[in-house]
Amino acid sequence: MKKLFLLDGMALMYRAHFALSKNPRFTSGGLNTSAVMGFTNTILDVLRKEKPTHMAVVFDTDAPTERHTDFTEYKAHRQAMPEDLSQAMPYVFKLIHGFQIPLITSDGYEADDVIGTLAKKAEQEGFQVYCMTPDKDFAQLVSENIWVYKPSRMGSDIEIMGVKEVCTKWEIQDVCQVIDILGLWGDAVDNIPGIPGIGEKTAKQLIKQYGSMENIFAHTHELKGKLRENLENHQAQGLMSKKLATILLDAPVELHEESLKISEPSRELLEPLFAELEFRTLGRRVFGEDFSVTEIRATSTQGDLFSSPPSGNARITSIDINDMADAPIAAANHIENVPHEYHLVNTPEQRAELVQLLLQQTEITFDTETTGIDANNCELVGLSFAIKPGEAWYIPVPADYEGAKAIADEFKPVLENESINKVGQNVKYDILVLKWYGIQVKGSLFDTMMAHYILDPDTRHGMDILSENYLGYKPVSITSLIGPKGKNQLTMRDVDVEKVKEYAAEDADVTLQLKAVFEPKLQAVKAEQLINEIEHPLIYVLADMEFEGVKIDQPALQEYSKQLDAEVKRLEQTVYEKAGMKFNVSSPKQLGEVLFEKLMLDPNAKKTKTGQYQTGEDVLLALAAKSDIVRDILDFRQMLKLKSTYVDALPLMINPKTGRVHTSYNQAIAATGRLSSNNPNLQNIPIRTERGREVRRAFIPRDANHILLSADYSQIELRIIAEISKDPNMLDAFAKNLDIHTATAANVYGVAIEDVTSEQRRNAKAVNFGIIYGQSSFGLSQSLGIPRKEATEIIEQYFVQFAGIKSYMTETMNFARENGYVQTLKGRRRYLRDINSANSTVRGFAERNAINAPIQGSAADMIKIAMINIHQELKNQKLDARMTMQVHDELIFDVPQTEIEAVKPIVEHFMKTAIVTEVPIVVEMGTGANWLEAH
Repeated sequence: MKKLFLLDGMALMYRAHFALSKNPRFTSGGLNTSAVMGFTNTILDVLRKEKPTHMAVVFDTDAPTERHTDFTEYKAHRQAMPEDLSQAMPYVFKLIHGFQIPLITSDGYEADDVIGTLAKKAEQEGFQVYCMTPDKDFAQLVSENIWVYKPSRMGSDIEIMGVKEVCTKWEIQDVCQVIDILGLWGDAVDNIPGIPGIGEKTAKQLIKQYGSMENIFAHTHELKGKLRENLENHQAQGLMSKKLATILLDAPVELHEESLKISEPSRELLEPLFAELEFRTLGRRVFGEDFSVTEIRATSTQGDLFSSPPSGNARITSIDINDMADAPIAAANHIENVPHEYHLVNTPEQRAELVQLLLQQTEITFDTETTGIDANNCELVGLSFAIKPGEAWYIPVPADYEGAKAIADEFKPVLENESINKVGQNVKYDILVLKWYGIQVKGSLFDTMMAHYILDPDTRHGMDILSENYLGYKPVSITSLIGPKGKNQLTMRDVDVEKVKEYAAEDADVTLQLKAVFEPKLQAVKAEQLINEIEHPLIYVLADMEFEGVKIDQPALQEYSKQLDAEVKRLEQTVYEKAGMKFNVSSPKQLGEVLFEKLMLDPNAKKTKTGQYQTGEDVLLALAAKSDIVRDILDFRQMLKLKSTYVDALPLMINPKTGRVHTSYNQAIAATGRLSSNNPNLQNIPIRTERGREVRRAFIPRDANHILLSADYSQIELRIIAEISKDPNMLDAFAKNLDIHTATAANVYGVAIEDVTSEQRRNAKAVNFGIIYGQSSFGLSQSLGIPRKEATEIIEQYFVQFAGIKSYMTETMNFARENGYVQTLKGRRRYLRDINSANSTVRGFAERNAINAPIQGSAADMIKIAMINIHQELKNQKLDARMTMQVHDELIFDVPQTEIEAVKPIVEHFMKTAIVTEVPIVVEMGTGANWLEAH
């Protein structure tokens, strides 16, 4: 069987680029590789899953087409290509060339026409043809041997459409009628006008009734009102629109079977490209585990990347090599070719000598080697130290705890010495490991992971990547010692000590060298105060919180699990009764058949590649208003998820050594500066539903003599926007301790405070929070279920009454456009590389971040400062109360009953004064026998 895939290159590039727009991929030199990465994955997935025998990628050219000649406004309103996408294009062409896939263009014809022509010719030659594109226009091409292959995106499955699927989706008898519908409906993206007043639904009804656009025009006398008037007055426009929407099948391209055959990727071409783009994982996926970015980059020439692409390709935008001035150092250094002195320290005399040497230093780098990645549930294997580049020491410890602790204790004078600065990579992990061995690390910290996070929050911060990018040095891979992840993976305890010595000492050495690189960079962006007064001190606080953990009420969870199980079974029975049959509600296949074949809830229901109906949450939510059985199914799923993700999972996370749950806080994840957590993810514990809130009931004090204290910032982000903007009306509302949403409603609607209705307050609340996230009038109308005109009027009046907010937004945007970043009250920067993009979609996302980042980031800085100060004050007063959790704007403490009155004012004072503001900061506190009760 001959199987040809024709890829719509530009459409797939756009799709890949925007799929990662919220989390773009950048090289260390600042090149956005989202489109190239997505395109690479697309090719690899098709080759692996579909096993085509032939393939080609088709692109447009800049030459005008007949459509432009016939209709000068054709595609005239298209936005400029995002700059990052323009820069990515040469790389995509190189990628295609490296995979040895033909790249086909034809001046005067669009990619659609070239694909259509090739598809029809290939069909005549016995091929099964798949047109790979997200473009709906291609539906007109399908036949017995031609399909539209719509790639997956955002969790949705691949969609393959043949004649049956197209006819069902478009509600037509013949695929040619797709063109008629497009002609009537028009296409805003391509600026095809269609017939005024006719949308998708009306177009389908008309074609169902009359068969073609021409036949509609012959029977307009049978129609009435505005519809008839529009059809008769815009007949020529409609016919032109149909012509514009028609894919041509006579482009001047030939089908050369031999050149379209799938070939092996060219290692010679792709390896240097992957290295330049820093595609480490993709490189290993294609070429195996020996693929190395640094080694290949050292032997390849950067200039080749900017040479001309294969002839016949258009739309290539040149890249200014000066933009790559901060690109990584091109070197292939590694432990085998770089001189170094790594010492194994395994006798009491050698350890004593090393301790004395370390005590003479003002700064040391240290690292721990352990048997696992859970700092609260692993064993120490060894310690490493470095004080100058190229030299380091490794101290192994025995497997038994007492023996390991005895050796670790020898280094207590060094690690607990407050006058010696400590340098590490993700040093919280090492501090936490050593706590379990009775060592309380002290002294000023410098964490290279945190330093890079402050400098470049949107990229990765692992030591190996940082070393390759900033030092041009490839560290020893952990998998080379203990093997790949899986049940057969070893631990560091199983590896020969000489190998561990080289690996561990290298970690300390590399971290020391990274510190020398990052320190001046932090000074250059004026971030020393942020990292030295907030992020580094917070490491000690988080380590103590993680070490402390929190107690979980297992019996309560077990009881709640039974309740949820009963609720799940009740819902399941209800679904059976409403469906009129028993089936597996958790089976997407069976569920789809019941909903869309038996109950016929949606005649246009989509199917996945495997032929079963799509039953994802988005699909069910859209149907929930039509049928209560769908609402029952959504409740059923919610109960199951709650039970499996939280109620049944939390007991499994209890540490066997402590009987408590020890979450891990992530300082270097969210670009805004917010903390996140995992195992468990405290931020994701449901709070909006009554059933979800019940999970909080399982978080309890350590014993009957303790109580939980919850302290929560009240409307902190709104208070911060008032502080930053200095808007007089908002400041006045907070100063008078008014309900801010009621006060906002009174201003916006021009009524007295006491006359504000619940609906007006609801609308004002939506605007207050929506403004922070750059919500448009369309978004507000959708969230409130009100007409767009009304939403527009509300926002306009909001800005009249709160002119300071409008000024803040304008000034912040101008600052961002001029400087490329915004910053918080404490100087935390959020870099916005797309703030001046010519593409409004890309620019809009950056603009929303520009407005939001100073607010969210300042809130993050505020609670971090509060945590540091509260933690220190509890120590200063020698209190036994412990801070155990941080969730969003809330802190939770495990407090002895006898200390509660002493702790409350400490917490309130330091939370209120973390950042000195004109606007009053309000902290709401509560106590209880569990988290739900305290909150």
